[in-house]
Amino acid sequence: MRLTTRTNLAMRTLMFCAVNLGRTVRKHEIAEACNASENHLAQVIHLLAQKGFIRTIRGRNGGLALGRPAEAIRVGEVFRTFEAALPFAECFAGAENHCPLVGVCRLRCAMAEALEAFYGRLDRTTLADLVNENEGLERLLKVA
Repeated sequence: MRLTTRTNLAMRTLMFCAVNLGRTVRKHEIAEACNASENHLAQVIHLLAQKGFIRTIRGRNGGLALGRPAEAIRVGEVFRTFEAALPFAECFAGAENHCPLVGVCRLRCAMAEALEAFYGRLDRTTLADLVNENEGLERLLKVA
């Protein structure tokens, strides 16, 4: 399994905001700290804001900040937001499924269970779990 770049950037953005809690951060600061393209990051920020994970502030002193407490942001919810558009495998693609094994394959059931276990584990992890008392992450992401 491999996560999309968008999901990876979403988590980096949220961790950056959480480490810099109480401060409005700017897109270019996140891009620099997380080694990301500002254009790609803009798309991720837009979806994060739409879903209420972050809030954006316009104007001269604008930027972004967490939209809810880090304890209320579940990693599984973030992953589902960014990964849901892409089916895990062809057999999960509904009308787009053209696999000739679909009627007899038992792998789909096993993959569905594994995927549910994966998301279940991420649902038990909050953004706060990732950043609280994580001095190494703070050294990397804290804006002076």
